[in-house]
Amino acid sequence: MADWQTLIDSPDLRRADRSVSRRGFLCALAATVGASGCRTAERDRGLLPARHSVQADQLVVLSDFRLNYDHPLISNLIELRKEVADSLSLELNGPPVIVYLFPDEREYYSYLKTTYPSLPARRAYFIGTSFELAVYTYWGERVQEDLRHEFTHGLLHSTLQDVPLWLDEGLAEYFEVAGPAPGTVNSKSAQELAEAIGNGWQPNLKRLESLHEVSMMNQADYREAWAWVHFMLHGSDETRQLLVEYLQDLRTDPSPGSLRDRLEKNVPALSDRFRVYVAGLNGTPANMATL
Repeated sequence: MADWQTLIDSPDLRRADRSVSRRGFLCALAATVGASGCRTAERDRGLLPARHSVQADQLVVLSDFRLNYDHPLISNLIELRKEVADSLSLELNGPPVIVYLFPDEREYYSYLKTTYPSLPARRAYFIGTSFELAVYTYWGERVQEDLRHEFTHGLLHSTLQDVPLWLDEGLAEYFEVAGPAPGTVNSKSAQELAEAIGNGWQPNLKRLESLHEVSMMNQADYREAWAWVHFMLHGSDETRQLLVEYLQDLRTDPSPGSLRDRLEKNVPALSDRFRVYVAGLNGTPANMATL
């Protein structure tokens, strides 16, 4: 088994990547925190947890406290990789995603403040650079949820040329919720969307596609992005196939066109079908979404 330093020094990791998340921002060679931020991260590697490591497939977890391979958190992330691959029909064989798991909130935020002083305080980050695909977080009550979200980002960006922001976040939100099977409904998001539909809300996928910075997205945008992913994966075989084909195109082409255009071309009354579907996620009568 290769040690963690060998893994992160692998030439396969030396690729540029773009990802932002609800909890994280991009740090690439010319991103918002700047090239100097990435160089600082390399200089400050000694501040990162690294005493213990667990490796499984594309997952490498580094910590200063021991986690066994069969720990539920590790097992859950291993299973998550399989869920992502099976649900999206993706072959996940890219570089590893390195998880830096700090023992507590204090050490985690101390590292962020030293290494990425321009970043706001958030529980977890996925930061893809030319050096590595990395997740930073700490052991806390929501560590599983946070790691599922950020590890999903890492898996997507390990195998796809690029991911539109709204889709990147929608997929991370979708797989964030642990359950007996992929697609477990985020009850809070479902309830809030059903209430919005009852108040006359209309989906706006065109607007979601226009968002290119995480700072442009509000919580309603995250909910809608999650709902579009849920709709595509569970609404019908046709919508699932359209998503799967789009992701396959992203494996080799960073700009394969608009997913919205594909949906509108192939799914009649798309907006109405989406609203009915979303209303049903909360057990709301479908007639609230007027056809």
